[in-house]
Amino acid sequence: MSQKEDKFADIRPYNDSEVPASLQRLINDDDFINLIAKHNIPKWLSPLSFITKPLLKRQLAKKWLKLNTVEKLQDEVSRYLGLVIKKTTSQVTFSGLDKLDKTKSYLFISNHRDIALDPALVNWGMFSHDMSTVRIAIGDNLLQVPYITELMRLNKSFIVKRSIKAPKEMFKALSQLSAYIFDSIDTGNSVWIAQKEGRAKDGNDYTDPALLKMIQLQGRKQKLSFEEYVQKLNIVPVSISYQFEPCDIAKANERYHKDKFGDYQKQDGEDMDSIMEGFRSNKGHVHLAFGQPIVSGCESPEELAQTIDQQILSSFYLHPGNYIAANHNVSDVSEPDKKQFEKRMAQVPDELKEIVLGIYAKPLEKQLKQL
Repeated sequence: MSQKEDKFADIRPYNDSEVPASLQRLINDDDFINLIAKHNIPKWLSPLSFITKPLLKRQLAKKWLKLNTVEKLQDEVSRYLGLVIKKTTSQVTFSGLDKLDKTKSYLFISNHRDIALDPALVNWGMFSHDMSTVRIAIGDNLLQVPYITELMRLNKSFIVKRSIKAPKEMFKALSQLSAYIFDSIDTGNSVWIAQKEGRAKDGNDYTDPALLKMIQLQGRKQKLSFEEYVQKLNIVPVSISYQFEPCDIAKANERYHKDKFGDYQKQDGEDMDSIMEGFRSNKGHVHLAFGQPIVSGCESPEELAQTIDQQILSSFYLHPGNYIAANHNVSDVSEPDKKQFEKRMAQVPDELKEIVLGIYAKPLEKQLKQL
């Protein structure tokens, strides 16, 4: 199919025929090689970068240029993700996946706590349960650096054009996105998208009805009611719960500056730093609860948002830190768990402690209100 015929060419993930060229661009990208070197070559070898970097390029070329399909690439990604899970979590557990039909495609809508880990762990669950991995929605605000765009589109990510401001162009982009999501589900490819734009930086997970209105644009084109169209998408809410929140201090720092100074300006490369920190940091026990496909409670975007929220909140796995932060049933928390959470909080600057505690307390507080 030519690019002219491919109406999703500018937003879709790469297909098999595009993988080799993309990998070659990555290997030739000095910024990408610098990033790999920074996180893999010992600092004492930095003065020898004129030797180490060419060697690194050759090593990557030897390994990567054999990966000529998306499936082979994802096998490689799964090995790397397995190492990340082994090094930075005590365990990753899943519930609800065994109740989903492996022959069906789903639109997974989840809470959003980490830029890259959330969909990566959804994929890990699919992969470990012999299900096809998902196509991942990612905002173009994260794609300011060429190598990030290459990495994301290689790994089945499609682009959400958030940077467009002109109303007509925005509507056109949203319509294209809605059509792509439907086309993916209709052709047997599951999709992951966060319940709202941006990570929850205060522990408060909620679904933005505007996201659901975007998803329904293709349904309007098909002249279907909101409820009829939603049922065609097989929407499954997913609740992701980290024992230790990735980037909790950075999230609290952003909120602190907004509260105190009214604004927070991200530094260049801050999103990439957050992605790397999310992968590197200790996350303890991570649980992903896959809900039930939504067949009712979806007559309007607002009602569907509430239905998704109810599933995500009720299935959110509560860790010891959630109880400690909310000061609820703390006597039931074991001493080792208390010490572990205290050790985590000891790393938090004093001015951010209240905000960080709020991140951990919020899910439990919301569950108690739901009772």
